[in-house]
Parts: sequence; C-alpha cells; structure tokens
Amino acid sequence: MNKWNGYNLIMLLGSLSFAAYADGNWGYHQPEQWSKLNQACNGAYQSPINIDKTVKAQLQPLRFSYNSLIQSIENKGHTIQVDFSQGGILHLDDDQFVLKQFHLHSPSENQIKGKSYPLEIHFVHANARGELAVVGMMFKEGTDNAMLKRMWQNLPKKSGEKIKLTDAQPVEHMLPKDLSYYRYSGSLTTPPCSEGVRWVILKHIQEASKQQIKQFADLMGHPNNRPLQPLNGRVIVE
Repeated sequence: MNKWNGYNLIMLLGSLSFAAYADGNWGYHQPEQWSKLNQACNGAYQSPINIDKTVKAQLQPLRFSYNSLIQSIENKGHTIQVDFSQGGILHLDDDQFVLKQFHLHSPSENQIKGKSYPLEIHFVHANARGELAVVGMMFKEGTDNAMLKRMWQNLPKKSGEKIKLTDAQPVEHMLPKDLSYYRYSGSLTTPPCSEGVRWVILKHIQEASKQQIKQFADLMGHPNNRPLQPLNGRVIVE
C-alpha cells in the first residue's frame, strides 16, 4: 500500500449531491452564520484551508480528458458559474469524475503558504456515486488571460441572468502543462458545507490582468471567499 492509499483510508467520503452548489439564502457578509442554515458548516474538516505544512506522498499524476465545451455562463449572485456539455473527465483514484461546472472566487479561498491570490477557479466534478472532486487553480496579477478574455465578453451583469453561448468554447486550454498539485480532504466552501470533498490544488499559478481581475471583483461587488478553516489534524499531501 503506498502512502496515498494509506491516507485515502481516512478520507471522509459521502454520497454528495451536485445540487449542494445550488443557490440558497446565504451571503458572504456573515459566513459564521452559515451553520444556522446547515450544521455541517461547523464540521471538523471544512474548506478552504491554508496549504502550508505538507507530507510527501506518491501521488498519481493528474489526468484530464476535457473534451468539453463551455455552453453557458450564469450570474449566481454569489459567483459566476460556467456550465459545460458532457465530455469533461478527471481521472482520479481509479475513478472517473465528470466536469460539471467551474466558478470563481476573488480573492482566493484557499491559500498557499499563507499567500492569498486575487482570483481562484474551482472546477467541480462528480463521479457516478455523487462524490465530489474540486480542482482549485490560482491566478496572480500579470498578463491578459486569453480564455478569461473570451468569457468576460459574455459576463451576465445581473444576478440570475444566464447567457447561452452561440459559439461554444473549449476548456482544455485553461489547464497548465505543469499539473503538480496538493491534495486534502475537505468540504464545500458554501452552504451546506458538506464534507468528503476531494480537494486538488494545482501548484502552477496562472496569470490574469489587473483589469480582468477587477472586472470580476466589481461585478460581485464584494469579496466572495469563505474565511480559512482550521485543519483539525488533517494531512495535506503533495
């Protein structure tokens, strides 16, 4: 048994419905009140976290088969969500997780060695049993990001507004060539805060222009990141 399989035995896996990311009567102004909506938000293994002290492990290389197209962009009020056609697959733990959507947070929710980034994308996947795997990708301020530039041209301005793209866009070019990563077991970062989520945080930091980052932040009107949660003895592997 390799080190990762040993760690995998202590992961809290559950049958999580993808509907966990659905809209709800909550906001970011008082995230400490989320537990009144769902007690799971007081759980011991919550996300996001600060990725600092890690354990070296024999992690399998990540494999993505993102033969999928962006079909629509929706303003959820608390984030912008991008939905896909069928075809995007993350191969993880000898299982297949289907890409459902990605959404954005500014500033980043997870931190790396105490550093917060101005933008983080969460690629949300679910396997046939409804278990979730979320891939987090950070952005620092730099040059224009071509993929974000195309998406930003179709940003819905009002909460609840959804724009269906007449020219569907591929998503595979969003991922970096360097797929080294950190991994931990955590939760959804929005209510109902369900645990058992397999978190993968890519080490390679992408770039987006100051204007692109500001355009998203201005559209939200407020930070949409949940505060850091305690590790409570969890192990972060890389």
